[in-house]
Amino acid sequence: MYVAVKGGETAVKNSRKLVAKARRGPKEIPEIRPEQIEHQLGLAVDRVMAEGALYDKKAAVKAIQQSQGDLVEAGFLVRAFRTTLKRFGNSRPVDTEKMQVLRRVSGAFKDIPGGQILGPTYDYTHRLIEFGDEPDTAQQVLREPEGSNDRTISENRVPMTRVVDILIRQGVMQQGQGELIGEKTEDLTRQPLKLPAKRSIRLQAMARGDEGFLLGSAYSLQRGFGLDRHPFLGELRVGFVEVMVTPPELGFEIKVGEIKVTECFMINRNNGTKQDAPGFESGYGLVFGQNERKAMSVSLLDRSLQNSEKDTDEKYPARSQEFILSHCDNVESSGFVQHLKLPHYVDFQSELISIRSLQKKYRKNRKKNNAADL
Repeated sequence: MYVAVKGGETAVKNSRKLVAKARRGPKEIPEIRPEQIEHQLGLAVDRVMAEGALYDKKAAVKAIQQSQGDLVEAGFLVRAFRTTLKRFGNSRPVDTEKMQVLRRVSGAFKDIPGGQILGPTYDYTHRLIEFGDEPDTAQQVLREPEGSNDRTISENRVPMTRVVDILIRQGVMQQGQGELIGEKTEDLTRQPLKLPAKRSIRLQAMARGDEGFLLGSAYSLQRGFGLDRHPFLGELRVGFVEVMVTPPELGFEIKVGEIKVTECFMINRNNGTKQDAPGFESGYGLVFGQNERKAMSVSLLDRSLQNSEKDTDEKYPARSQEFILSHCDNVESSGFVQHLKLPHYVDFQSELISIRSLQKKYRKNRKKNNAADL
């Protein structure tokens, strides 16, 4: 407990009371309800689940409410809660080809098998704050039944051919790495990050990484710090996928639920080398909830980190595993920065003594040099 401040434990207790008071706000204003956060701040909930590495809307909603909307703090709370949960086993890799698609777009092809599905997105809205009490036009167009959720928007469970699969069949892109499908992978949430990391670990780290850091790092690639050519959005999907497990006592596969995910394939051109034929390369990103910016950022960085395995000359930060993976975790970053608010009295006193000693030596040398000039 942080007690090394004037007033000790009493001050800390009073600080916590003030937090509760600030979180509640004026008593004449109705307290926000968890269901309001879940449905009206859905993208914030998705982000907290992703960065908290736990698909649990109830926990994410409570964390957002408890942290007064501080999403980094909320992610920290969810991570802490996750460590208390019992682990029952492993699920099979989700099959995103059978995704119940809410949204699906491609920037590489206009016509794709299954069509482009715009779905719920802010991409086609004006960035204008809608002041006033006018009814939401979207609600006038689409009125969902009472108690429904966004799964009612689309019931499309027909397998859709991926854009990258089309390029693979045409012979202009190589088959992806098989290590990501069907093989047992290490769990980053249960063991520390070790560098250099395999691709499966890198994708895990970025999937729960801070969206802002990943976005900025991906942006640096596009501005010339890593990517030689303009990337293309092969495909972006948002929807629900089934989670399947095989309980030992049953011996056969059962469905235990569905989770909402965002999947992204980013495509880059490769002119080839003496060893490799020319063609296209892909980067991949998969995150909890509807997190499109993050999934795109992860796929760009995935491609960059794959290239860094071939070319060990890490000229740019976004090509360095150590830089990206060690700094994208906002829980660790936040903790390391915020620990500066804790008492460092002894450390600072030693710095004061050092500075005063250096100043004394500096004045002595200055006086000696001035005397020599005369």
